[in-house]
Amino acid sequence: MTTATILDGKAYAADVCGRVAKKVTKLKAEHGLTPGLAVVLVGEDPASQVYVRNKGKQTLLAGMKSEEVQLPATAAEDEVLSVVQRLNDDPSIHGILVQLPLPDQIDDYAVIDCIDPAKDVDGFHVINSGRLFVGQPSMAPCTPTGCISLLKERFGDLKGKHAIVVGRSNIVGKPMALLLLQEHCTVTIAHSRTVDLAGECRRADILVAAVGRPRMIRGDWIKPGAIVIDVGVNRIETDEGKTKLVGDVAFDEALEVAGAITPVPGGVGPMTIAFLLANTVTAACRQAGIEEPL
Repeated sequence: MTTATILDGKAYAADVCGRVAKKVTKLKAEHGLTPGLAVVLVGEDPASQVYVRNKGKQTLLAGMKSEEVQLPATAAEDEVLSVVQRLNDDPSIHGILVQLPLPDQIDDYAVIDCIDPAKDVDGFHVINSGRLFVGQPSMAPCTPTGCISLLKERFGDLKGKHAIVVGRSNIVGKPMALLLLQEHCTVTIAHSRTVDLAGECRRADILVAAVGRPRMIRGDWIKPGAIVIDVGVNRIETDEGKTKLVGDVAFDEALEVAGAITPVPGGVGPMTIAFLLANTVTAACRQAGIEEPL
């Protein structure tokens, strides 16, 4: 029995970060430009704090400017909007990311809409979403951008592949489907309420799981030899009373059927930060009106 190839997202992300650092070195030397990324965190969620620290660390390692703004969980919406506007007006900041979700008293959409679309390196602003929809140059969300880049680098031309995206969020599912369409895939968007979801998944040459339910997609849902991209990150309790991270795919089962699969952890997650840095470099070049280094 053959087992699937493990797609090492951690190694791929390290390679992407290395490429970003080389671009930053060139931008500094040739244009005196240091790309700057600001991350805004509201509240004290431990997981979010770790994630933000990792983003800041990777930003500095790439030779970029990093700014972190932390506000208490009790912060009013106007306070957050004021911070975002200050960062919009700061010429040393080229990318702004507001860590989601925000506390209940703050409207996520109001904050996202306040971000200058040119600095929206998360790709969530309605203008960037609209540009992506119609195929114009835009900032695309980091996670699906990383997934597409990995697919193209490992498997080449995706033209004609049948892709199923399980999940319809604005952060992953919808933009992933649009990016796959740009690569000339035949794309189906499915979700937890899809009739015969298992049957839909079995048709996929490329199966992207982004539904947010632990191990929902079973091994017998997967077409033999399919490429499986597992975006899910779910924390579950083990029989020993500890917790561990698992994806939306039953990994051990899928390993015996798929041609290639991303693990959880160590698959898609590391690529998200890598492509956040890449988006920030792109944003800095666009704002400066210069061509992005190769």
